[in-house]
Amino acid sequence: MSHGKQFTLYTHLGGPNGWKVAFLLSELGFTYESIYLDFNKQEQKSPEFLKLNPNGRIPAIIDHLNNDFVLWESNAILLYLVERYDKEHKFSAVTDAEKAFQNQWLFFQASGQGPYFGQYFWFTFYHPEKVRSAVERYKKETERVLSVLNDVLSKQEWLVGNKVTIADISFISWNNGAFAAILGPEFPIAEKFPSVYKWHNALISRPAIKSVLDEKAALSK
Repeated sequence: MSHGKQFTLYTHLGGPNGWKVAFLLSELGFTYESIYLDFNKQEQKSPEFLKLNPNGRIPAIIDHLNNDFVLWESNAILLYLVERYDKEHKFSAVTDAEKAFQNQWLFFQASGQGPYFGQYFWFTFYHPEKVRSAVERYKKETERVLSVLNDVLSKQEWLVGNKVTIADISFISWNNGAFAAILGPEFPIAEKFPSVYKWHNALISRPAIKSVLDEKAALSK
């Protein structure tokens, strides 16, 4: 293999979806090069990147272990990585039922957490006009998603199979954003959603994930 790293990850410093892929690559022990696209320069819309991802979004990966295989959509990447490389199922479901539940949570993250948290962030901080009804709607949806997670996690430690899987990992970066900025530091996460708070802290305390978060913090200075 001529490439220096096993994977190339096209991502963005502030974009949550790229970091979930970095978390899993770190947990699996792979080497990877992160290429941080500059959204202000519209690098995600450049002809070069659109050849990799016609949707013009991050993340996308190139798997140099698999003939430079290219894939985009973060949860599709998580599934690909565990299906191809996690043969011992350290971070993936084993039984058919567990696989169904794993996919259920990946779809919930992609259709629920990401869009609702993202829209709440957009209408709170970036939308040129203040639309109170939109802010209120997406705040309620953000809290609803957290309440769903909290209810389930009040009865079990992890989302699937009594262990950390890609289902759990898929939620980390958007939750980080929610707790730090979207809901704000004054929001009583620990009191209102104690099971989510405990689960999230257990995930970000894992050495492989913490190392990626430390890298992100260093790059953000």
